[in-house]
Amino acid sequence: MSFELFVALRYLFSRRKQTFIYVISLMSILGVALGVGALVVVLGVYNGLTTDMRDKILGANAHGIVMSYLPQAFAANPNITEQVRAVSGVTGATPFIYTEVMLSTPNGVKGVVLRGIDPAGAPDVVTLLRQTQQGTALDLQREGTPGIIVGEELAKRLGLVKGSRVNLLSPSGQKSAAGFSPRIRPFEVVGIFKSGMFEYDSSLAFVTLAAARDMLNLPEGYLSGVEITVDDLFEADAIASRLTDALGSPFYARSWMEMNANLFAALKLEKIGMFILLAMVVLIGSFSIVTSLIMLVMEKTRDIAIMMSMGATRGMIRRIFMYQGIIIGAVGTLLGYALGLSVGGLLKRYQFIKLPENVYTLDHLPISITMTDVLIVGASAMLLCFLATLYPARQAARLMPAEALRYE
Repeated sequence: MSFELFVALRYLFSRRKQTFIYVISLMSILGVALGVGALVVVLGVYNGLTTDMRDKILGANAHGIVMSYLPQAFAANPNITEQVRAVSGVTGATPFIYTEVMLSTPNGVKGVVLRGIDPAGAPDVVTLLRQTQQGTALDLQREGTPGIIVGEELAKRLGLVKGSRVNLLSPSGQKSAAGFSPRIRPFEVVGIFKSGMFEYDSSLAFVTLAAARDMLNLPEGYLSGVEITVDDLFEADAIASRLTDALGSPFYARSWMEMNANLFAALKLEKIGMFILLAMVVLIGSFSIVTSLIMLVMEKTRDIAIMMSMGATRGMIRRIFMYQGIIIGAVGTLLGYALGLSVGGLLKRYQFIKLPENVYTLDHLPISITMTDVLIVGASAMLLCFLATLYPARQAARLMPAEALRYE
């Protein structure tokens, strides 16, 4: 053990006569620990909410979509789905038709987003279709009245159950002697899904591609686009660029990150803001370290002068007090880790903080603590504690032995 570390530990833990300084050091440790613990828990909650929201968004949507500047381009290229699957990084592709219609029942009318899908291939791309509460995507293929799958909230609002009859009204309409009238087609509810996001559960419905074309009076082969899944979720942007280059004009691809950029940018900004806010707690603890070390320097003026008279250099004196601040920061950080990880583990295991499902996307507080966040929190706390030692250590090293011992 070095001389500086030995003296620092002795000053730190052998303070029988300096109770007040000892108490301030304890408060410094507790301040750092509370700040680190709060940061670990809050960042874990933010990660959990962001991950849950991302998973739910990607459950109802694909990792990316291939679109066209010309609506008739897909009909002119019937092999587009196979061409998309052939691009490196793409693991699945399915065509879709996207539109907005009115859904009418005896209990009311509601505007919905209608998606025409391929019942056989869509579940491999859209996770939501593999997790329906009632029915499956294959039930859409039926004789007679075409089938429709609706969200749980929409079903509750309009009193729908499996087997209910509904009418879809297309705004495009059809021409008659009296002018344009809405195009109306009957459907039977064959499934109900629950994504966990109110926006999707209350306004999204699925039908077959053929039923969507008939509903909208579209030509055979018409598509709005092709949905895709990729092998690496976080490389979706690069894969979308490869798709755009491979397919050429008029086709282009967009990734889930691009389509939801504003949402995740806002969540990231909130995370940074909360990190800065809670880092202030650690900063308060570091101010206590400054106070504790300054008072210790004043108390140990004679000791410092004697050590310098015996050959201790200014650098050694400086390191003694810097070590003390770093030890306080390290102990506080470790206690904060223990506090934060323990609270996070309890929240994740027992889920005793419940959330209203009609407001949030899940019914409990999610926790996802990552090693990266833990290391960033610890490094930030240690940096603030280190900076807090510079001024007291500098003042201690500037003491002149003769001046310090003059009145002793």
